Amino acid sequence: MNKHNRLFELFWTYIKIGAFTFGGGYAMISLVQAEIVDKKHWISTKEFMNMIAISQATPGVIAINTATFVGYYIGGFWGSLVATLGVTIPSYIVIVIISLFINQFLELTWVAYAFEGIRASVIVLILDAVFRMGKQIKPNMFNIVLGLTAFLIASFTDFSVVLLILIGGILGIIWQIYIVKAYENENNKEEVDNDH
Repeated sequence: MNKHNRLFELFWTYIKIGAFTFGGGYAMISLVQAEIVDKKHWISTKEFMNMIAISQATPGVIAINTATFVGYYIGGFWGSLVATLGVTIPSYIVIVIISLFINQFLELTWVAYAFEGIRASVIVLILDAVFRMGKQIKPNMFNIVLGLTAFLIASFTDFSVVLLILIGGILGIIWQIYIVKAYENENNKEEVDNDH
């Protein structure tokens, strides 16, 4: 597939994702993974998870950040541009149309009913993203304790989610460098001593 076809396919993929995702960026994660990772195999699950982590940790909306990172990975600058445009254009068009008729729109009973259904669907999409990403994490005591602690803090306090992510990143570095590596070095040393 040549570069122009790949860019068009990337743009069209994100147009579809942007047009049919309700509930924001977290609801979109599951659809992006299904299209980009599972169906088209443009990136691996591990690479996608890393991009989600970076998208969450950088300023801006996670849906746009993810589209920009994925697009750049697939097609460089032009890939990031078309993916970002693709994911934002449907929302922009819908918002413009709704803003023209907002008062009449909100008074329609069927719209209120539709939003009730959409809210329920959004919860399912977010949970799907959580389970898909959770499957890729190798469970150990560190991941379990950190994940549970972060969930409780985010759910029941006003603690900044950005700080929570930064703290998680720092703790991950400390865990890997000072604890996991030290443990591996100690085991390697014992094996060498036993060989002698």
